[in-house]
Amino acid sequence: MSKSELIYGMHAVDAILETQPERVIEIYTLKGRDDQRLTDITQKAQEWGISVQQMLRKSLDEKSNDEQHQGVIARIKIAKVLTDNDLEPILNELNEPPFLLILDGVTDPHNLGACLRSADAAGVHAVIIPKDNSASFTPVVRKVACGAAESVPLIHVTNLARCMRDLQEKGIWLYGTAGEAEQEVYDCKFAGGIAIAMGAEGKGLRRLTREHCDELIKLPMAGAVSSLNVSVATGVCLFEVVRQRR
Repeated sequence: MSKSELIYGMHAVDAILETQPERVIEIYTLKGRDDQRLTDITQKAQEWGISVQQMLRKSLDEKSNDEQHQGVIARIKIAKVLTDNDLEPILNELNEPPFLLILDGVTDPHNLGACLRSADAAGVHAVIIPKDNSASFTPVVRKVACGAAESVPLIHVTNLARCMRDLQEKGIWLYGTAGEAEQEVYDCKFAGGIAIAMGAEGKGLRRLTREHCDELIKLPMAGAVSSLNVSVATGVCLFEVVRQRR
């Protein structure tokens, strides 16, 4: 039998029914809840012949480890983990300059989910994370990502520095965010293939990752705080690229 995992939340379950319904084994919904969003999910599941079981809230809470499930949980087949070998085919299929996001040491699943959501909204072609010392797909990540976990490729690389060198050889310019950078994000001219590298909150980019960047940039900070949450900073940087590309 295929290995399975649970995902929960309206957006996450609806997204996988839209994009990869063949992975959904069964769905559990809150007994007595009757609203349009849940009805739509139930109808989509039934169209694909997916079993839908109604459960009491206590049972759903136990399945989700008391995370906010919004009245719906899906058991799905675990997807193949994308690795270094999967990145090149993704880049080769593009008909526009690559736009990538590198997350170095982001271990908080809420932050990873929020970064995936921003990446999806900004049109990022793939998100790259180190295989070790990083959050990966969990039910929390999928819920926070609001469906983006099913649409943005998440590439797990064994050696992040080597991956960055490979990207540079393909003509992709690497921008790393660092508080000590002299240039602000709004002073950059983002053109051609681009990868934005973001570090973990507090620690920032690791030394080796920072050294492999072509250019370091920072956000202008006018207030008393010295840095932003990594997911917020990621959104700011990605959408500055979007603004310039338009």
